[in-house]
Amino acid sequence: MRRSRPIVVVAGLLVAGVVMLAWTQTWFTVHLHAGDAVTGTVDADGAAVVPSYTALAIASLALFLAMTIAGRVLRVVLALVEVLLGLGVVVSGISALRDPVAAARGAIGQVAGVSDLGAVRRVVTEVDVTPWPVVGIVGGVLAMALGVVAVVVQRSWPGPSRKYGAATAGAAADARASAPVERDAVVDWDDLSAGVDPTTLDGTAAADDQGGTGGAVAGPVGDDTVGSTRRRSDDDAGAERGAP
Repeated sequence: MRRSRPIVVVAGLLVAGVVMLAWTQTWFTVHLHAGDAVTGTVDADGAAVVPSYTALAIASLALFLAMTIAGRVLRVVLALVEVLLGLGVVVSGISALRDPVAAARGAIGQVAGVSDLGAVRRVVTEVDVTPWPVVGIVGGVLAMALGVVAVVVQRSWPGPSRKYGAATAGAAADARASAPVERDAVVDWDDLSAGVDPTTLDGTAAADDQGGTGGAVAGPVGDDTVGSTRRRSDDDAGAERGAP
């Protein structure tokens, strides 16, 4: 089942190619009344009969290519879209087969010089149908089937989520590490919980903090010492004056 992804993708590309090929071929050969047009026959290809085929085929190609790099959820969405694309191919082909004159109206009108559908029908005597409409419809059916198959088997396909997810997580971690941190009480508390002294941001800051702390401590201690010496001197002088 894990090897089914390349099979499904390649099959989808081939089916889209078949639909595109059918779009380029002649679907109907329309015979016209003599004297009603400059020519007696008109060849209507898929581009004139089912112009939507090219857009559907290109969308199917892009869809199967996207499946190779998509995650699981996106693969399901793409597979369901493929079913809808195949349905569009089938509906367009069947509609053209049901009414070839209406489907080839544009091509007939250019030769006969009429645009109204009723006038177009009056100049047509016979329509020959080629195998290409059936080929296009079969391609649409296969596209729908591949979409259903993809929904079922895509669960076992390896996805790029772990690889790219790890890379993204690593990049995000590096970005967080390099970004400046705004200090507040919550951040300081987290640092303390992790065993980090929040007052030492780096080596230079640590040295500066240590130096500033030492000076702050030395000042008061020095003042206390001097004050103590001065008080002892005054006490000694008073004792000498009071001595006999």
